Amino acid sequence: MKSKELGALGKGLRALWERNKFVLLVIAAGAALLLLPALPGGGGAAGESAAAAGEEADAFQVEALEKRMEEALSRITGVGEVRVVLTLQSSPRRILAQDTQSTVEADSTDAALTTVVLSGGGTEETVTLQQISPQYQGALVVCSGGGNPSVRLQVVEAVSALTGLGADHISVCEGK
Repeated sequence: MKSKELGALGKGLRALWERNKFVLLVIAAGAALLLLPALPGGGGAAGESAAAAGEEADAFQVEALEKRMEEALSRITGVGEVRVVLTLQSSPRRILAQDTQSTVEADSTDAALTTVVLSGGGTEETVTLQQISPQYQGALVVCSGGGNPSVRLQVVEAVSALTGLGADHISVCEGK
């Protein structure tokens, strides 16, 4: 009895396949394309994490700049061991491209701003119109040769050239 039921079920499925095989193939292909970005190496989460990592790499790090300045300043004759502390007045910023859509009705006007995004190859990127550098508030340099006026002048000039600060916002002190 069970084999007759299975035979009838098999014939029914075969008839369904013959009538709708193209529709079922299109559905299967669509499901495969929907799952493709979720696979490793696909454009989905892996592409988004790569874009996020790229943005983090572009992020400004005050500590990294301080270390680079310490390394450069320590090479100036007479400076010796050096420590640099920078303070920021404003952080670096990016101005992104935006699209404006406005609708005008009888008595009112509505406007909507959306950020412009470029997408392709499984990744999305915002369009940057302008990148604004950080503004420094002040700098403190502590170095072993900070008591020597010519060393102090060289350090102030170097820090001023790297940060754009005036001499009145740069303090050079003698350290241990």
